[in-house]
Amino acid sequence: MLAPITWRTPPVNYGPWEQVASVLTEELVKNGIDVTLFATGDSVTRAKLQSVCKKPLGELPADAKVWECLHISNLMEQASTFDVIHNHFDFLPLTYSKLIRCPVITTIHGFSSEQIIPVYKKYNDNTFYVSISHSDRHPALQYLDTVYNGINEKDFEFGSGSGDYLLYFGRIHPHKGTHEAIQIAIQSNMRLIICGLIQDEVYFQEKVIPYLNNTSVVYMGNVGPAQRNQLLGNAKALLHPINFEEPFGLSVAEAMMCGTPVIAFNRGSMNELIKNRETGYLVQNTAEAVLATRHIKRISREACRAHAIDKFSSSVMAAHYIQLYKKVARNLGGL
Repeated sequence: MLAPITWRTPPVNYGPWEQVASVLTEELVKNGIDVTLFATGDSVTRAKLQSVCKKPLGELPADAKVWECLHISNLMEQASTFDVIHNHFDFLPLTYSKLIRCPVITTIHGFSSEQIIPVYKKYNDNTFYVSISHSDRHPALQYLDTVYNGINEKDFEFGSGSGDYLLYFGRIHPHKGTHEAIQIAIQSNMRLIICGLIQDEVYFQEKVIPYLNNTSVVYMGNVGPAQRNQLLGNAKALLHPINFEEPFGLSVAEAMMCGTPVIAFNRGSMNELIKNRETGYLVQNTAEAVLATRHIKRISREACRAHAIDKFSSSVMAAHYIQLYKKVARNLGGL
């Protein structure tokens, strides 16, 4: 299992790719599969851990390319000892795939730009691509399957929604719609709590800070798992007014796992994650989102939880990937 090294696996706070790699690794180990996790040295796992980078690059900045090369090559030089390599490290590991016999499954967590597509296209015929939603498939690529990201349901308690607030939980970036969430809350006359990593400082200064007042609009920083669960479980709804074609959206699954409905702009994978009018509302703009806040009590929190367990639990994700591992390893005498 090849995880990124920007953050620890699992991440202390932010780190969606690392989180998915961690949840999958631990579920595979629980299923009796022999897993070696290639991640940062401070990672926490029941699998065998190998690392060359002791601390996450996001916490201890260094020459990322150097550590990425050392990290990926450490796995690839041992490829003959594994039945399957599962790559969560984007496109760079693909450049080794024609030099080894071990099959490589790459979960494509999204495309940072169209410029990376030629790498994926070059290795179309000798590796296996998995999309994290049907909406996030590139027409030039061939896919083995779609597997939705899973989360450990035991880490997310069913909440009452008794808090007097709406919640924004995600990166502070124009793509994620922090400013739009603020406008929705203001126009709905509801309190908003904002949590997330600041990825665009200018955007934060210009579009978020002017509205912060520690009462009706509050920024709580990049919170960890314990505080995350409490905030998600007590929220009236999660606001997810994205401005891009989002490949998945872990916070959406996490909110529903806590029983909290989601109001999201209907872009990217949102119509695959949310059952409109059953686990939340898919809307087109801020005005529709404001209207949706008035009807949020119609959504059953029990239905949200049941939907999340059925589609996004760690066991469902792991069972799906095990099927794919067996499929690609069958002809090589593995698994």
